[in-house]
Amino acid sequence: MNLKYFLGSIVSIPLLPWMYYAGKRVRQEVPKLKEAEDNIATIGPHSNTFNLLVLGESTMAGVGVSSHKDGFTGSLAGHLSEHHQRSVTWEVVARSGYTAGLVSSRLVPKIKMTNPDLIVIGLGANDAFTLNTPRQWSENIISLIKQLQQKFEGIPIVFLNMPPIKEFPALPWVITSTVGKLVNILGEELEKLSAHFDGVYYNSEKINLETWGKRYKLKGSSGQFFSDGIHPSEYTYKLWAKDMWEFIKRKDCTEALPSS
Repeated sequence: MNLKYFLGSIVSIPLLPWMYYAGKRVRQEVPKLKEAEDNIATIGPHSNTFNLLVLGESTMAGVGVSSHKDGFTGSLAGHLSEHHQRSVTWEVVARSGYTAGLVSSRLVPKIKMTNPDLIVIGLGANDAFTLNTPRQWSENIISLIKQLQQKFEGIPIVFLNMPPIKEFPALPWVITSTVGKLVNILGEELEKLSAHFDGVYYNSEKINLETWGKRYKLKGSSGQFFSDGIHPSEYTYKLWAKDMWEFIKRKDCTEALPSS
């Protein structure tokens, strides 16, 4: 058993009733935003095409923007297109509220793309909010990786950073402190798991708005980073995509692929 999780669970027991009512209030007050449209689209003027497959929870589903062109997927596709000098066709297979287990069991069978060049996965928030254990999380992540590797042999799989739950302004401290710690533990488990699989990468850097502000010389309040106090704004999706693109370049995730 994960010792951090065990000790954290003991400390959190007295807070459970408070967490329940705080969570209920958040659901009532935070507006329910739609997922982005254009789950399948192509950008770029080039004759050759790079295929991008994106899986995951609400952030990958583009909650907070109306079109994936304005969200994480479209922004990452732009970086890929410019670098490889290829048009990029993406397919987004993601749903709000989905955990790693649901993505594995319900979404992977729905993938239409047959020849992706890169698979990008964003998960963690819902597994933390549903208080899934590190063991459950690990089992589901392993199942997801094995499914994808069997389906798309040799294709690089990149997991995004874990969501910065401690930074969500719409959540009270009782949730950010407890669930925020859990999502960090799940991230540590994912880092260990990814190291055991060839062609699987995980950006373990914790998302910190202050760090991003210094890195990209940003100005303004933290409110600009969120669409509803929980989900990223268009501005943040583009920053996140840029940050992940830098990670993909550092790891040479796509350099074995032909450039034309």
